[in-house]
Amino acid sequence: MFSQKQYILRPLCTGLLAMFSMASVATIPDIAPGTPFTPLQPAQEHAVTTQQIMSNLLRGHYERKRLDNAMSSQVLDTLLDDIDSTRSYMLASDIAEFEQYRTSLDEALSRGNMAPAFSIYNRFEQRVAERLSFLLNELSNHVKDYNYKQDETLELDREDAPWATTAAELDELWRKRLKNSILNLKLAGKEQDDIIKLLTRRYQNQLNRVYLSKPEDAYQTFMNAVTRTFDPHTQYFSPRNSENFNINMSLSLQGIGAVLQTEDEHTKVVRLVPGGPAAKANNLSPADKIVGVGQDADGEIVDVIGWRLDEVVDLIRGASGTTVRLEILPADSSGSDSKVISIVRDEVKLEEQSAQKEIIELKDGDKTRRIGVIDIPTFYIDFQGRMENRPDYKSTTRDVRKLITELKEEGIDGLIIDLRNNGGGSLEEAIDLTGLFIPTGPVVQVRGIRDRVEVLQDQDPEVLYDGPMTVLVNRLSASASEIFAGAIQDYGRGLIVGGQTFGKGTVQSLRPLTQGQLKITQAKFYRVSGDSTQHQGVIPDVLFPSLFDKEKIGESALKAALPWDTIQPARKAGINTITPTLPHLRELHDARIEHNPDFLFLREQKEMITEMRDKTEVSLNEEVRKKEREANDERRLSLENKRRKAKGMELLTALDDAASNGEETPAKAEADKSDETKKPEEEDAILEEAGYILLDYEHMTQGAMTAQRLDN
Repeated sequence: MFSQKQYILRPLCTGLLAMFSMASVATIPDIAPGTPFTPLQPAQEHAVTTQQIMSNLLRGHYERKRLDNAMSSQVLDTLLDDIDSTRSYMLASDIAEFEQYRTSLDEALSRGNMAPAFSIYNRFEQRVAERLSFLLNELSNHVKDYNYKQDETLELDREDAPWATTAAELDELWRKRLKNSILNLKLAGKEQDDIIKLLTRRYQNQLNRVYLSKPEDAYQTFMNAVTRTFDPHTQYFSPRNSENFNINMSLSLQGIGAVLQTEDEHTKVVRLVPGGPAAKANNLSPADKIVGVGQDADGEIVDVIGWRLDEVVDLIRGASGTTVRLEILPADSSGSDSKVISIVRDEVKLEEQSAQKEIIELKDGDKTRRIGVIDIPTFYIDFQGRMENRPDYKSTTRDVRKLITELKEEGIDGLIIDLRNNGGGSLEEAIDLTGLFIPTGPVVQVRGIRDRVEVLQDQDPEVLYDGPMTVLVNRLSASASEIFAGAIQDYGRGLIVGGQTFGKGTVQSLRPLTQGQLKITQAKFYRVSGDSTQHQGVIPDVLFPSLFDKEKIGESALKAALPWDTIQPARKAGINTITPTLPHLRELHDARIEHNPDFLFLREQKEMITEMRDKTEVSLNEEVRKKEREANDERRLSLENKRRKAKGMELLTALDDAASNGEETPAKAEADKSDETKKPEEEDAILEEAGYILLDYEHMTQGAMTAQRLDN
C-alpha cells in the first residue's frame, strides 16, 4: 500500500522557487489607457484537461467530494476571492451577473465547458484595465493638485467590504490608494517628479501585462479555484509552471533559495530553503513582500508590484556568484516602510543543509552543565548515493548518529534537537531518526482514500541515546519535523518546547495531464496517539512567545485546509513521566523569562507588531503619517535599547546602527535563524531557555529516563 519512500514532505509548494538560471523578461510595448480589451477564448485542450482534472479529483483526492451545486457555489466564491479579494475592481452589477453560474459550474466542469470561467475572467481583466487607465490619467492630469494636508483616511481591510455600485465609487477608492502610494514614496525620500515617473511606469507595465494575458492564464486561475475547494495544497500547474515546480522540488540549480507566491499585487516569501543563499544572508524572512528587483550592486531596482509570479522569479534567479538586490516590505513592518537587501546567488548544496552540532554551557547552581545541540535544517537523504551503495552517502539519520556519538564522547548532560524552520523532507528519515531515541515501535500512521490506514514503524531495536532530551520547534517546523516531534512527545521520550508547529499533515502526489500536471492530496498523517498533525500541528509541552502570526503563517491560515481529527491509536498509551512535571516546568519557565531582557523584548516587539497589523485604516495626511512613522521608530529604538541596557550592552542612537554593525536581535534570530556561519554575536536566548527547561526536568526526575517508559 503506502511506502515510506513515496513521500517527500514539504510545508508548502504553492509558489515558484527563485533558484535557477537567468531568463530574460521580454520588452512589452505600451498599451494606451482606454484601449478595448480583447476577450480571451478557451482552447480545445482545456476541455480535455478539465475532464482529466475532475476525474482525478473526484476519484483520487483524499476528501471524497461530489460535483454538485454546492461545489459549484464554492468554486464561484473561491474564484471571486482569488481575483478580487479586496473588492476593488468588480462592480456589484458584475457580481449579480455572475450569479447565473452559481449552480451551473458543476455541469460546465463535467462537460469541460470553460465558457463561464472565461466570461468571469475576461470581465475581471476589463475592470483591471479600467482601474489602471484611471490611475494613469490621474498621474498625468490630477496628481499635482493632490492635497496632503486633508484629514482623509484609507480603509486597508476590504475583505468584507460591499461591492461598489458605480465606477465613481471605485474612482474614489483608487484615488485614495494612489495618494497612499505617493505618500509612502514621499516619506521614503523620493521627489514628486520621480514618484510620478515610477508610478506611471508601474501602472503602465501592469496595463501592458493585462493585454498580454493568455488563455492559459484564465484557465489556470479558474482551475486552481476548483482545486482549492478540495484543499489548499491541491493545485493545477500549467506546462510552464510544471517545469518550475519540478525544478523547485529538485533544488538543483542556482538562485537565492526562496519559495515565492503571489498575494494580491505582491510577491510574498513563503519559506527559505535551509542552507540556501537567502537563509545564509539572514536578511529575508517568510511573509516579507518583494516590491522591486535589481541586478548587481548598482543596477536599477525594477518595480515588480502587479507582476506575474513567473516574471518576478525570472528577475530574481540567476547565475551563481552574481548579486540580486530586493526591495522588500518586511513582514514585521506596517506595510509601507520598504528596504533594499542584497543576496549573492549560489547553488543550494546538500552539505549546507546537513545537521550540525554544538555544545552550550549553562550555569546550574555552582556547576556548569554542558548541553549538546543538534540543528537539523531539513530531513535529507542522498537517494542516488544510497542506490549506488556509496559508503559515505549523506542522510539525516546517518549524520545525527555520528554527531550524537561525538557529543556523548564529549560528555554532555542532555541533548536538544533543534527543528526550528525545518520544513520537512524525507518521511523515511523522520522515522529512522525517531528510531535513534526509541526501541522498535510505530512512528506514524498514514490514512489514504477509502480510510485505509498503514502504520509505519521503526524496526531497529537499538536506542542510540537514552538520556534527557528536548525538541525545539517553531511555526515553520512542518511535515517530517512534526512527525518526529509528535512521536517523541507521544512516547514521552523528550520534552517539546518552542512554538506551535505549522500543521501540514497531508501528502500530495503529482499526476501528469495532457497539458501540465495536477498536484493532488492523497493521504493524511496521524501520530502514534491517533491525533492528526494536520491543521493543529504539534503543541509544545512548554510554549515560548513567538513573532510568527498564526493567522498569516501555518496550515490554519490557509483557506479550505483539511481539519484536525483523530483515528485509533497505533500503540497503547504507557506511563509518561513527563506529563506530571509539566505544570511545574511551565511555572519555572515563566518565572525565568519574566525578567529576561531577550524574552521581554520579544513579547514587547510582538505587541507592537500586532498593534500595527491590527490597524485597518491609514491616514492620508502627510504630517500625521510622519509623526506616526517617527513614533514607531522611536518605539522600536526604545525597545532595543531597553534590552541592551539590561544586558550591559552599548546603547544605539538609531536603529540603523545595529544593521551597520551586522548585529542581530534575538527576535530576528527566532524569526529567521541562519546557519552556523552567520550566528548572531549574542547568545540565542531561545536555545538557552530550552536548555534550562531540560535541566529543570532532569532535576525533577533525577536525570533518569527509565527503561520502563521506553518499553511502554
